[in-house]
Amino acid sequence: MTMGTDERARLLERYRDGAAAFTSVVARLSDAELDVRPFPDEWTVREICHHLADSEITSAVRLRRLVAEDDPRLDGYDEMEFSRRLSYGARDIAPSIAAATAVRAASLQVLEHLDDADWARTGTHGEQGPYGVEAWLRDYADHPWDHADQARRVLEAARGGSVG
Repeated sequence: MTMGTDERARLLERYRDGAAAFTSVVARLSDAELDVRPFPDEWTVREICHHLADSEITSAVRLRRLVAEDDPRLDGYDEMEFSRRLSYGARDIAPSIAAATAVRAASLQVLEHLDDADWARTGTHGEQGPYGVEAWLRDYADHPWDHADQARRVLEAARGGSVG
């Protein structure tokens, strides 16, 4: 389904503001807060930070391939394996937050320069099938917002109360 101008503008605004929304939740957390695991099958806030960076990096490459290549195949990746093999639980979050923010800003520049033909470009996602630039924006506009909410839930459960 092709998106209209209003939907595109709304999603671009969400995309533009996403990194700051996430950072506002995780800034100034202690190591104890970053590493608390109130839910056994859910990531810690530290792990969420590293996942967000890896996802932003992966999504940036996907966007560029959709725009620059004809009918690219975009492979998925095992998020849990990334978490294990890339030592999410042991790393400082600052470089990952900086990377996610920078990559998102660079991708926003790409998005702001697309014409109608670029917005209509498509490829094939290995897990989702036919996949285009508009679907990409729908998937990633809210991604950091969703993980900000996830981090808030983790912190709220750990603190036994509300998180701002």
